[in-house]
Amino acid sequence: MSALSVHERRKFPLQSKTYLYATAFFSGMSVMAVEIGASRLLAPYFSASQIVWTIIIGVIMIALALGNVWGGRLADRDPDPARLYRRLMVAALWIAAIPVLGKYVIAVVSGLLIVAIETNLLVTAAFISCAAIFVFPLLLLGTVTPSLVKYATESLDESGRVVGNIGAFNTAGSIIGTFLPTFVTIPAAGTAATFLVFAGVLLLLGIGYFFCAGTGKRLCVTSLIAFLLFAVFGASSSPAFWETALAYEGESVYNYLQVKDDERMTIFSTNVMFGVQSKRIKDGSLTGMYFDYALAAPTLTGGGDVLVLGMGTGTFAEQCRRYFPASRITGVEIDEKIIALSRTYFELPEEIPVVAYDGRAFLQADENRYDVIMVDAFRDITIPFQMSSVEFFRMVEDHLAPGGVVSVNFNMRASGKGNINERLIDTIAAVFPAIRVVPVAGDTNLALFAARDEATLDALLPKAAALPDVVLSSLMRHVAARWQSPARGGEPLTDDKAPVELLGMRAIDGIIQEELRYYKEIYRREGFEGLKKSLT
Repeated sequence: MSALSVHERRKFPLQSKTYLYATAFFSGMSVMAVEIGASRLLAPYFSASQIVWTIIIGVIMIALALGNVWGGRLADRDPDPARLYRRLMVAALWIAAIPVLGKYVIAVVSGLLIVAIETNLLVTAAFISCAAIFVFPLLLLGTVTPSLVKYATESLDESGRVVGNIGAFNTAGSIIGTFLPTFVTIPAAGTAATFLVFAGVLLLLGIGYFFCAGTGKRLCVTSLIAFLLFAVFGASSSPAFWETALAYEGESVYNYLQVKDDERMTIFSTNVMFGVQSKRIKDGSLTGMYFDYALAAPTLTGGGDVLVLGMGTGTFAEQCRRYFPASRITGVEIDEKIIALSRTYFELPEEIPVVAYDGRAFLQADENRYDVIMVDAFRDITIPFQMSSVEFFRMVEDHLAPGGVVSVNFNMRASGKGNINERLIDTIAAVFPAIRVVPVAGDTNLALFAARDEATLDALLPKAAALPDVVLSSLMRHVAARWQSPARGGEPLTDDKAPVELLGMRAIDGIIQEELRYYKEIYRREGFEGLKKSLT
């Protein structure tokens, strides 16, 4: 080895082309793994909606395209493989740093935009955060394919075969990189570890090249030390880094999961900033949230057979069991880890069965009818489109017993013509003739109740007065006095057209702006110092 020239040593690991094909495979695998990881990094802050996925895919494709152009020019100008493998090592270290620094980038970007823009805060913050975190490493990875083609092609006679082989290995790696994080590394070890695993793969590619070439020892040692530091500080990285006393934080195939616990209550959430998916008051009292309002449905039916689509950790089911003990409750929850949390932290009894299944798929397979059907299905802060359409609510109606009542939680209030709540109301009204809505006091939620006839819903006030529990009776009378038949605009959502994520983002953006208006006014009058004083 020592007798070889510097140029020959650099070419040595590439002479059989095996290392080039391995580079194509593992770089393609890492690109897709980073893309999957990007969705999990952004989801606790901006949701995992189709909008956020569109931003991620768009940003990464732009970065890769620019990398392809730049990489081709670099390879033509200076066809030294060492330059490519140095770029791979830089990309690896950037990706390894994401679990440590990514959350702070998101926090800074969101904080600056809060005072800088008036509309589309979440979408803009998601786009800028994604670009700031992922464009640079994906740009570097985009240089891989044109560089490999340059190094591997020795004559025009074999150019087609070489390009095809490199493309095939890259695509094969991309396939592995799509499935491996989703089904193995993220559920087993988490998003931070996933970034570290695939960053480590890229780093080893670079180190392997320089080891075989007999050069770059200082670069390899320095990179390894930096990677180990990122691994130490990033492996236990928390998306909710400002929280100091979480009872549980983890991930599943579907969600970021967070449990807060104190002396009075236990709270479950799938987003670090918005929404509460379940809540348990330890003394057994009402929660003060939409779960309480939803009890109007079993109040009207006397309990009976209750189906909860979107069980969460079982707040509504537990309340039905307490106030209507003869109820027979079945829960449906797609996320098995949430079901496990319900048993561990929320004391959901084993006698309440929970099926790990998608709510709509469950209805397709189930033949039973229910007196109460509670629809409370969300993917973090967004409504699954397949559970917001006319076709879905027709399935709900098919499973409703005579005299039964459907309760639906809208997790946000919205304004403006054609907003998400109006569209959902129109959708449900296309199936159920009788509908009532009531805003939840002190919250952004809206509770909807639907039945086959008006008489069923009109019975709430007398049935509320007959309840033996004084607190529940008072709340149900409050609901009966304030719920209304909503206006209907004739724009139902369908399986073919249900833009719930876009509509939901607009509604959440409006809620955020409403909440921030007070602080923005202080910032305009008194600047940053005044804002800091108001928050301390």
